[in-house]
Amino acid sequence: MSYIAFDKTQLINLEFSLARELLRSNRSGSYASTTITGCNTRKYHGLLVSPQPWLDHNKHVLLSAIDESIIQHDEVFNFGVRMYPNGVYNPKGHKYLREFKGEPIPKIVYRVGGVLLSKEMIFTDNEARILIKYTLEDAHSKTILRLKPFLAFRNVHQLTTANIHANNKYEACPDGVSWQMYPGYSRLYMQLSKQSEYTHVPDWYYNIEYIRDRDMGLPATEDLFVPGFFDVEIKKGESIIVSASTEEARPEQLKSMFQKAFKKRTPRDNFENCLINAAEQFLIKQQQKTEIMAGFPWFNTWSRDTFIALPGITLSRNDEASFKAVLDTKLSTMQGPLFPNISCDNRPNFASADAPLWFFWTLQQYTGRNAQLTQVWKKYKKPIITILEGYRQGSSYNIRMLDNYLITAGEPGMALTWMDVFHNGKPVTARTGMAVEINALWYNAIQYALELAQAAKDYEFIQVWKDYPENIQTSFINEFWDEQKAYLADYIHGDDKDWTVRPNMLLAASMPYSMLTDEMQQRVLNRVKSELLTERGLRSLTPTHPDYKGNYKGNQEERNMAYHQGTVFPWLLSHFAEAWLRLYGQSGIGLVEELYSNFEPALFEGGLATISEVFDGDPPHESRGAISQAWSVAALIRIKELIGQFKNNKNKGT
Repeated sequence: MSYIAFDKTQLINLEFSLARELLRSNRSGSYASTTITGCNTRKYHGLLVSPQPWLDHNKHVLLSAIDESIIQHDEVFNFGVRMYPNGVYNPKGHKYLREFKGEPIPKIVYRVGGVLLSKEMIFTDNEARILIKYTLEDAHSKTILRLKPFLAFRNVHQLTTANIHANNKYEACPDGVSWQMYPGYSRLYMQLSKQSEYTHVPDWYYNIEYIRDRDMGLPATEDLFVPGFFDVEIKKGESIIVSASTEEARPEQLKSMFQKAFKKRTPRDNFENCLINAAEQFLIKQQQKTEIMAGFPWFNTWSRDTFIALPGITLSRNDEASFKAVLDTKLSTMQGPLFPNISCDNRPNFASADAPLWFFWTLQQYTGRNAQLTQVWKKYKKPIITILEGYRQGSSYNIRMLDNYLITAGEPGMALTWMDVFHNGKPVTARTGMAVEINALWYNAIQYALELAQAAKDYEFIQVWKDYPENIQTSFINEFWDEQKAYLADYIHGDDKDWTVRPNMLLAASMPYSMLTDEMQQRVLNRVKSELLTERGLRSLTPTHPDYKGNYKGNQEERNMAYHQGTVFPWLLSHFAEAWLRLYGQSGIGLVEELYSNFEPALFEGGLATISEVFDGDPPHESRGAISQAWSVAALIRIKELIGQFKNNKNKGT
């Protein structure tokens, strides 16, 4: 039996099945995403969503969907599912769904009368190509498979409407046709492994509605172009491969292409393998660059997310080559001491005070795996010094070291920490001034740089920076710690100290180099555990605060106001686990194992076999946001690894 599977009663229940989404991606930056019924519920859904570098730096939905129909005795049974305004579904192909299996690749089974048809989908590795395998499992008379493609040819963040500018013509290619709806786009090639008959009857389908976008108060209806349809006879036991791609294929190679891609897939037959499989999908390799997508379906690459996710996505899977390649790509984007926090439309935004400091933590995870400290210092000395000197002397966005050796950042109207949501042009949680996690990262960065320099005998660097850690620690404890409250201030701006209980203070306890005593760490962790810890991660704000929002849903304003005001983030869980194990040792392993194992049901919600961006702060902690997030997946992988390392050390008696 498949690890991830749904039966007929679950599939035909649209409230259940439309809440479960599929995602496949590849190294080219392309992806396919839809629900387990095949009904698109977001503008980001599509069977082939691919970068169009000649147009912009975003992805574009080329092929939105394919309606499959079975024809027997001149009767047509359409397996497609689409929603229109007022909750109208047409066609209602979900009534033919009988089974869904997610392992090793998505497989959907339809039944109508004596016909049993299965559909399997897979992406090739390095090109924008989805392969769909249709197999007629059972039939008792002549059967025709009809395929009707729905084209969008638009930016993933936009919607399209019927227009007279669309090119409704096609060009023939081997066992298929191609279309290019607008100038500048790649051609979309749709080809079959068996000769078929293509009928060109161009038409628009109007007012298709996306229920998830509608629920979020976003524009939610669009028109899609259907150029025609393919008819192909399929016999009992026969499989036909359909390729949709921006590159022409040789039809006789489609079956072997499918098998080759199939053999490379990490099986999704248990919790751990699902995480590994999901991790592989975030790595993008294009034009001599290797990057990590922050999340699917709407995120691009973010430096902060990259550094936090990178060890779990690569090193924990023994992929050192990709780890180095991602770092090399990131270093090529530096501007002074800063990394571009967001890269969008070739207009990088460097407004992040913590991303450069996470770079040090990321390197620490590498050297913690027996990497040579002297070699790391030699390779990364220049960016290390650039960052430290930039913070000490002052950089853009008012990021600078104060006379007390602590880091302040930001000015009115800025949000430079990871809590950086804006609404109506203003930050929701600005946290201007000295943020607790920025200074925890700053201390850790200098201590780690001194560790590297000591190993490399770089006494010039050591002489300059050796006194900084003690001075930082003294100021940090004096400014941030309160003995009566028994936890750390969240941030300090001038004479104002914000004592809101947020998870940011956790990083002062979880960093490899911590400024806190064991007793302080214990008190911080206990506060985090009692007020912020959930089975899906840490709340971004204590529920006792008047601004707490327990559910991340509603329109854009409601979601913006909730995002860092109670919403749960899984990425923080690995830092909690690391600090907890370091402090409590053997007595703490039970809680960490429980947190890990209790996360497994999340694989069957939201994005299947992966971990969502966020969860509600209130029980039952429903999955929200992007259906697959790099630092969420990486956190669970790292927790599993921490548990394994702890047990191995115990068995060795260390």
